[in-house]
Amino acid sequence: MQLGLTERDLLWLEKLHRHGPLASTFLLAYSRSTHRSDGRAKDRLTHLYHEAGKHGGAYLERPWQQFATQGARYHDLVYDVSDAGLRALKDAGRLREHVPAPSGPWVHRYMTAAITASIEIAALRNDNVRYIFGDEILRRAETSLRFPVTVASVTSNLIPDALFGLEYAAGGRKLYRFFIVEADRGTEPATATASRHRRKSYERTIDQYREFVGRGQYRQPLRLTAGMVVLNVTTSEARLQNLIELTGKLSEGGRNSYMLFAALPALGRAFRPVEVLDHLLTTPWQRAGLPGFRIDGVE
Repeated sequence: MQLGLTERDLLWLEKLHRHGPLASTFLLAYSRSTHRSDGRAKDRLTHLYHEAGKHGGAYLERPWQQFATQGARYHDLVYDVSDAGLRALKDAGRLREHVPAPSGPWVHRYMTAAITASIEIAALRNDNVRYIFGDEILRRAETSLRFPVTVASVTSNLIPDALFGLEYAAGGRKLYRFFIVEADRGTEPATATASRHRRKSYERTIDQYREFVGRGQYRQPLRLTAGMVVLNVTTSEARLQNLIELTGKLSEGGRNSYMLFAALPALGRAFRPVEVLDHLLTTPWQRAGLPGFRIDGVE
């Protein structure tokens, strides 16, 4: 007998499709109102991983990279949507054509997904904030997540790790802010010793965002009128302070209002699935030369 899909199953597949690989704790957080037992919900995830339905295979994958770490069997399992899962979403009219294709190291994809899904889950708990997926923004603008930016006569592609928006209900009005995510695992140098605009470094990334966000270049390709900020998430406090200092050095007056920073050591070198990071929505992000900034409201 083939495995049939429920609305909750499709919800899980859709969140994995739109965010990327997520731990079971995230999937259960999305469907909290549909079950009383976490154990039974996890059993259902296991069925979706092991059993095939009418779409040509099992609906979930357990990426092998999560098992290449010490104590992996004691961690929450991380899932991703399979090809069969994507076919199921297409049949249900829930496949999003403008979701960027997976690229880069798997652990980097997991880190990015954990950031964006955490903010969405926190927004779902807030009656005044609505999460807007990046694929919605890209579909409306008929573009992709790749933008040529020219700095000092050198043009190179700026490819953010993620894009999303937040809609705020404030005083009977709807206000918007949009966000780019840069998930930094410390794999590229903070500064480039020579030809800084040709070699990939965080210094070049900051210079690109000074043009793309600071000077409002994002408005035309993304067809946006509201403000935008960049969420820079790194994995150590030392790296965090280094990047904030570098941003201040490259910004006028040592201040930068649109480059926001947070450190998440739990997403560091030794892989371990994290709990939902809902504080990313509700606690201040650090900035160069300015007070911290919360993203769950509008000033």
